[in-house]
Amino acid sequence: MDCLFCKIVAGEIPSTKVYEDEHVLAFHDINPIAPVHVLMIPKKHIASLLEIQPEDKELIGHLHLSLQKVAETMEVKDPGFRIVTNIGKHGQQTVFHLHYHLIGGRQLNWTM
Repeated sequence: MDCLFCKIVAGEIPSTKVYEDEHVLAFHDINPIAPVHVLMIPKKHIASLLEIQPEDKELIGHLHLSLQKVAETMEVKDPGFRIVTNIGKHGQQTVFHLHYHLIGGRQLNWTM
């Protein structure tokens, strides 16, 4: 498989890890748009939110609970932050491996 994020999970491409366990990995985005910009991915390859299967229910729940831990680690839990996932061409998805952007560290604006 020629997936950038799968290569990061496998250790073939370096990343600056923020959190890791058996099922998920969080690392700093290489092109941050805010002081805190972390990507959270499942280690299992899932192309996008639209590809989640019923058997992935526990994994996705675990991923969301892990996002809470990352928000606390990155000290954005109390002031607040944003979670974004891009889906498909119009959603600006460029890496087709499910990932969530945790963005914060400043007052965020809503732009389209």
